[in-house]
Amino acid sequence: MQRVILHCDMNNFYASVECMLNPELKNKPVAVCGSVEERHGIVLAKNYAAKAFSVSTGEAIWQAKQKCQDLVIVEPHYEQYMKFSKLAREIYGRYTDQIEPYGMDECWLDVTGSGCMGTGFEIADEIRRTVKFELGLTISAGVSFNKIFAKLGSDMKKPDAITCIEEDSFREKIWCLPASDLLGVGRATEKILSGYGIHTIGELAATSDDFLKCCLGKNGLAIKKYANGLDDSPVMRSDYVSPVKSIGHGITTMQDLENNAEVWCVMLELVQEIGTKLRTHKKKAGGIAISIRNNELYTKEWQCRISIPTQSPTYLAKTAFALFAKNYQWEHPIRSVTVRAINLFEEDCPIQYDLFTDMKSLDRQERLDAAIEQIRFRFGKDAIKNGVLFQKSKMPTERKVDLVMPAGMIG
Repeated sequence: MQRVILHCDMNNFYASVECMLNPELKNKPVAVCGSVEERHGIVLAKNYAAKAFSVSTGEAIWQAKQKCQDLVIVEPHYEQYMKFSKLAREIYGRYTDQIEPYGMDECWLDVTGSGCMGTGFEIADEIRRTVKFELGLTISAGVSFNKIFAKLGSDMKKPDAITCIEEDSFREKIWCLPASDLLGVGRATEKILSGYGIHTIGELAATSDDFLKCCLGKNGLAIKKYANGLDDSPVMRSDYVSPVKSIGHGITTMQDLENNAEVWCVMLELVQEIGTKLRTHKKKAGGIAISIRNNELYTKEWQCRISIPTQSPTYLAKTAFALFAKNYQWEHPIRSVTVRAINLFEEDCPIQYDLFTDMKSLDRQERLDAAIEQIRFRFGKDAIKNGVLFQKSKMPTERKVDLVMPAGMIG
């Protein structure tokens, strides 16, 4: 039986919720931004009226204001976004229990077994109308035979629209689209493909496996499969709990970071959260990954193995910073930093030690970090911390980006 997969995307979610809760904002250009005092108001989301002025996610308020003098700035209300996200998923749950979130505002639904409720298009259209009537928000939905094309379909027509991509006609419909429209083809991958004259999904689909593996590694083979409609990844049940694949923490700083010392301070603070979550999940990190986004909004990522799996925030910070110092060339100041603990091991998993790690020192550091965590838990996060963190910091006072990634679906 051919699968019927929907991808529902709530249009301009943050901005749409703000406009729905504040009717006076309707038809005005609106941008949801971080604190005006912190980072000069980074644009987190914008509505279609603001998009018409080329206001972009990730830019500062002063840049957005240059493009649109009448831009209305509102601060985010995350509790409201969580509320409406939950309400939307409750609506989806009327049609299937196979609901897989992809961020706060997007979900895949497998409605293969819901044929008594109608075709995929009919179910998607009923969901679209119900969300609009009950929540006052619009969604775009993609309907297809796999998750990748369902996601692609939801991006093709916006807002308040449905796009179907059928198995027998997907080549005519999507092979002419830019390769960057395909999930898994980010900026860096697009740049590499473009350099070799591969611009469309169809050109990607026709490129040899050997060439793509040489250029992009395993990801090259994966995105070629996606381009050819060969995605068989399942939509997980709504009550399915995936094993944790990585644990991370990321931040957009109040001001651009301009030197290694500032990056070190940020990483040292980020890993405190990571260490706590590793202990909570009873995991140890066997590797570290960092994502660095510069003020041109380009992101570079690196990762490396850790010889002895650990929960020590100090050890994780040193490893992350060494990886950064080795690879980042300071062509541009840095806007955001993310650190992730990867290649996770169970806390009590037997470990084969190498000859080059000072195990006494590592054990001492882990016990010290555990004691510090207990003090912070009992008396507050600022009760005890590394001396360099008492210096003036570019870290915002409110931090929103925690990353606990399940083992999962793409890649």
